[in-house]
Amino acid sequence: MRTLVIIHSLKMGGMERVAVNLADAFADEGHESHLLACRDRPNDLSPANPAVRLHYFDQFQALIKSVIGIPVFLLSRLLLGVLLPKSHFMWVGWLSGWLLRQRIHKLEQQYGRFDRIIFRGLGTFKYFWSFQDERCIYVLENVIHYDRPLWQKKLEWKLVLHDRHLVCVSSGVEESVREAFANGGITPKSLRVITNPCPVDHIGELASETDPEIPDEPYIVNVARLVPQKGHALLMEAFAGADIPHKLAIVGDGPLRQELEQKAHALGIADRVIFAGKRTNPYPWMKQADLFVLASEYEGLGIVLTEALACGTPILSTDSRGGVRFVFRGDLERYLTPPTVEGLKQGLERTVRCLPIHVREEWLAPFSGQKITTAFLSDS
Repeated sequence: MRTLVIIHSLKMGGMERVAVNLADAFADEGHESHLLACRDRPNDLSPANPAVRLHYFDQFQALIKSVIGIPVFLLSRLLLGVLLPKSHFMWVGWLSGWLLRQRIHKLEQQYGRFDRIIFRGLGTFKYFWSFQDERCIYVLENVIHYDRPLWQKKLEWKLVLHDRHLVCVSSGVEESVREAFANGGITPKSLRVITNPCPVDHIGELASETDPEIPDEPYIVNVARLVPQKGHALLMEAFAGADIPHKLAIVGDGPLRQELEQKAHALGIADRVIFAGKRTNPYPWMKQADLFVLASEYEGLGIVLTEALACGTPILSTDSRGGVRFVFRGDLERYLTPPTVEGLKQGLERTVRCLPIHVREEWLAPFSGQKITTAFLSDS
């Protein structure tokens, strides 16, 4: 079959990595796979399978170059978006959706009709809400947030999610979506769970690369952007109180870095915490760690958890809202802790005492590319 995966950009991020992984999975399974990025910069990521055809559609440039794009954009930014905060997508989305349709039409003239079109992430497809097609599947990567008054959220859901084929990456996300839709009177055409693929072999290859900055002494690792959602403050407090011999490596960057570095000094653990910064290839850090730890407030799924397992590294996480429990099923459930400092501290001590922990193949079985691509190409 001929598939098209659409993503906002190819910057380094969990949602973006999953979009690339899905395009790779389609190609791995013998389908004609296309990937469309709606920005041409930054390009931190690229498909691993050379058979994936990569395309670009600069959403902003297309909008500005269209006949009425500039007045629509200015009206939205300077007036309508001010009167109704966070509504910019509503006013430009009808035009951007039409422009995207023209871009897809040109691709189909060259390659043939797409059998399935998959939008990854609400932030991607809400700016193209006027584009609707029976072939489209819209993937919700995270739990629903009530960041505006309910009446405004209802309007957003009506434009973006109503009467469409929706997919959630975990049962936790699905639960959040069903609750929101009940409050908003929204009825999708279909709603089901299809999780994210984990390219075990490719991650294994990347994890075998060397990084001279990886410490020689035992350490536990966290890989995430340094933003409030990821719970680094809680992780550091639990780590400071835990009686374990390891260092803590935090791989990632973000607006909280300086604050977290100061917190490490205040907790007296500055000499035991390594801020490794953003890494194009974080997998060697995962592979050489004794344990991967996540302390997020919420996660749609927590793709880094499956990536750590693919590196052969055991995982531990707080029992947060969303999809973390979708990963921690069966025997893995014992490695969930309460989302508190004391709960995570005890979890760290208990898990470190059990090291080494052998990662089982069945823990990654639900995330195989073959299962996930089959689900996307089925009608139910």
